[in-house]
Amino acid sequence: MTAPVSPADEELVVVRHVVDVGVPLRTRLIAGGAIILAGLICIFAWGLGANPGDADFGLRTGSDAIELPDIAIPAAPTAIALGLIIVALGAWHALRGFSRPQMRWVITAVLLCFVVAFLCWASTGSPGNPLNVPGLLQNTILLATPLVLGALAGILCERTGVINVAIEGQFLAGAFAGALGASVSASLGVGVLSAMIAGGLMGALLAVFAIRYLVNQVVLGVVLNALALGITGFGFDALMASDASTYNEPGFFSPIAIPLLSDIPVIGPVFFNVNIIVYLTYVLIIVIDVALFRTRWGLRTRAVGEHPKAADTVGIKVLRTRYRNVIMGGVVAGLGGAFLTIGTIGSFTKDISSGKGFIALAAVIFGKWSPRGAVGAALLFGFADALQSLLSVAGTPVPIPSNFLLMLPYLATLFAVAGLVGKVSAPAADGQPYTKS
Repeated sequence: MTAPVSPADEELVVVRHVVDVGVPLRTRLIAGGAIILAGLICIFAWGLGANPGDADFGLRTGSDAIELPDIAIPAAPTAIALGLIIVALGAWHALRGFSRPQMRWVITAVLLCFVVAFLCWASTGSPGNPLNVPGLLQNTILLATPLVLGALAGILCERTGVINVAIEGQFLAGAFAGALGASVSASLGVGVLSAMIAGGLMGALLAVFAIRYLVNQVVLGVVLNALALGITGFGFDALMASDASTYNEPGFFSPIAIPLLSDIPVIGPVFFNVNIIVYLTYVLIIVIDVALFRTRWGLRTRAVGEHPKAADTVGIKVLRTRYRNVIMGGVVAGLGGAFLTIGTIGSFTKDISSGKGFIALAAVIFGKWSPRGAVGAALLFGFADALQSLLSVAGTPVPIPSNFLLMLPYLATLFAVAGLVGKVSAPAADGQPYTKS
């Protein structure tokens, strides 16, 4: 006689289980070949192409309690050695194959080795001028913060089956409302609240038209982006351009140093001397990841995104779950918009998001609809942006167009979507309207 099944156990039935059946030979060979190619680039371009001498890396910020000396390592030998490691990993994957869980760590190792080899090569372009590692990492965190918030917003929506192409519009609405609210009230806290409300309203529009009126979600997202661009542009011309002192001088959050933690060399100033919105981002990453995979709300969210009909059968309110998550996603994206204004520069300009919403959407895909994966992808995009800014000043042995560096994370996303680094699949019901029969 079997034990009775509880409602919570019944909900497990509607969540799709993915079984690792191994990587197909063709995909394995293509992925292994791509990894080997990356290793050969490290050997011949970053290693043999480096200028003679050492790669110098600066580890000081000027305000450290404990100052670390600069590090000098042989540039060419280090890049060649890292390239050989990458080639070995690619050859092993092509011949024997890593499992999909192992492949995540392999790709991480390949990216790390490739980046370090590139930095070794780049630092030989300006001898005697160490590459500032803490500064590079600080810029990476600042540039990645809105991308992380946008990616979390996308995950909240798409895990319930609603595609959120409107992250860009939610950024714009949040940035405009944050700057306007903080300027009028002379309170940055009011600005943050205004930004989150504006983002939530954009999320509500997405939810109503996608869930109730069954509008094509991709087209709807594009329309909402255009709507936000038009409204914020009109508001800027009508209010901010003519009276900036009243409507567009909100100020911005100053960094808050956490005692002791901010004094840790290198990582202290990077992670623990930032403004309040970055700290809120840390909290949201943990809360959303834990809630999505360790709570009943998360189980129901994933069930609605995978098999809404089965979820409805066991009593889960599919439409209500989608409404709630899409609006929550808008609120999180609105916070990302606030960071663009009152979190950094302290003013609003037209189209201030500059495509960051679409980059956040790419981070969702590259991160396989997982908070941790999306955060890693957002950091990769932020690092590429910070690196091109640094190298445009520091110089490299051979000049590299800045747009080429910015292109590389998108290329990695294409490889991920093509399945060359492991299976990438959206929630089964993503983008599919649901109506009760």
